Amino acid sequence: MIFDPNNLSPGAFYHFMIGVVVPRPIAFVSTVSASGRLNVSPFSYFNAITNRPPLVGISINSRAGGPKDTLRNIRETGEFVINIVNEALAARMVKTSGDWPEEVDEFELTGLTPVPSDLVRAPRVGESPVSMECRLHREIELGDATFVVGEILRAHVSDAVLTEGRVDVEKLKPLGRLGGDGYSVVREVIHLPRPRVERAGRSGGG
Repeated sequence: MIFDPNNLSPGAFYHFMIGVVVPRPIAFVSTVSASGRLNVSPFSYFNAITNRPPLVGISINSRAGGPKDTLRNIRETGEFVINIVNEALAARMVKTSGDWPEEVDEFELTGLTPVPSDLVRAPRVGESPVSMECRLHREIELGDATFVVGEILRAHVSDAVLTEGRVDVEKLKPLGRLGGDGYSVVREVIHLPRPRVERAGRSGGG
């Protein structure tokens, strides 16, 4: 079967894309508006971009009538926090994904704990094992979405998910987004060492 975006509706091709680009990491983004209203919402079009400087990217789709609360808050303050979702946070994360009115505080709605950040106004999610305080680096308009690039200013990591000073994914148990209402949890890891290829004048891969 051929899936041609020129012959399918945007909605149909969206369902194809989210069914095969899996599992997708989830950025549980907490923000605060210029007036002090809190918001937290999940986004699964999310990934690391580069480590020098440490940049991460989130794609935020448009919403009829204006930008989503998350994007509006980021534009107003230039700051946000990315909280990592583990298995224990799954149900409350999903509840925040509803199309709630602007005045609804998702922290209060779900019983999540807003914890003051060190360098940005937006709070961290206290229940998240990893939180990254970010400053807006740039935003890029791409079709019906805005790609938000953030620079990580500081990361908070629970000791419970560390092994010898590094994040242990089997302890973290991060949640991944699948198609529809599906999610996956990392419970088992296979290790496949990268081959070392000797090249003239240097060693290592490229």
